[in-house]
Amino acid sequence: MKKLKSLCLLFLSMLKIGLFTFGGGYAMINLLEHEFVGKRKWIDSDEFADLVTIAESTPGPIAINCATYIGYKTEKLLGAIIATIAMCIPSFVIIFVISLFFNAFLENSYVAAAFKGIQACVIFLIFCAGLKMAKKVKKTVYTWIIFIATFVCMILLALFAVNFSSIFYILISGTLGLLIYIVGYIRNKRNKSLSDDESNSGEEK
Repeated sequence: MKKLKSLCLLFLSMLKIGLFTFGGGYAMINLLEHEFVGKRKWIDSDEFADLVTIAESTPGPIAINCATYIGYKTEKLLGAIIATIAMCIPSFVIIFVISLFFNAFLENSYVAAAFKGIQACVIFLIFCAGLKMAKKVKKTVYTWIIFIATFVCMILLALFAVNFSSIFYILISGTLGLLIYIVGYIRNKRNKSLSDDESNSGEEK
């Protein structure tokens, strides 16, 4: 009974977010954090920041990936399936209905006016999500270099109309992070080895 209640709560939470969020996965990030970190306490803020990074780096829509992870975190495989389905249902139903009346839908002045307001709201949601993630990132020389380099590259490539997929930014940043970790690991292991040798030499004397 308790498991069924938890699954129903998970389903309704994901359905609500999928139904009332416009603008794609990035606009959903802020609502996902509010619902599952602030309200439900199912995951903490650090884990959520890692989740967003992984969801963006792996194939598939970021919101669906987040929903699948949160569902699995709370109720394992069944939770992952239910959370994913609940997140997809609103989009599927709305797009299916729109496709039946596509031309009339586009020509409707009320719909066009509503979406102009929604676009402004989506920009704010995405901005809030990015700002919250930026605050949580550890401020190191490496993160600042990556941030500034990525920002400058994106601006320059946009100005010169160069087509460069965001996937490459993710792959390059991940590779650099891995290299820095390996270098640090080797350095720490070498320092520890030298320290142990010095300790053994002191004991022998």
